[in-house]
Amino acid sequence: MSPVLKAKIMEVCHKKIEQKGTNVGISFYAFFKNKNDNPELLMEAATWWIKTQELDHFEKAVKIKELVKSL
Repeated sequence: MSPVLKAKIMEVCHKKIEQKGTNVGISFYAFFKNKNDNPELLMEAATWWIKTQELDHFEKAVKIKELVKSL
């Protein structure tokens, strides 16, 4: 995982957990704006989420944060 994606995931997870608590669920789309302004990074996130980790569409932000920390 690229350092850029790792930082983005950690930032978004931290923010969502602060705003909505430890039960908040997210999808990999949470790491991007509503427009596709960085298709390479989006594909990297999708590949990691769907193929590498085999995650469901929505997962707890705390789980994602821990997975990324362990990389």
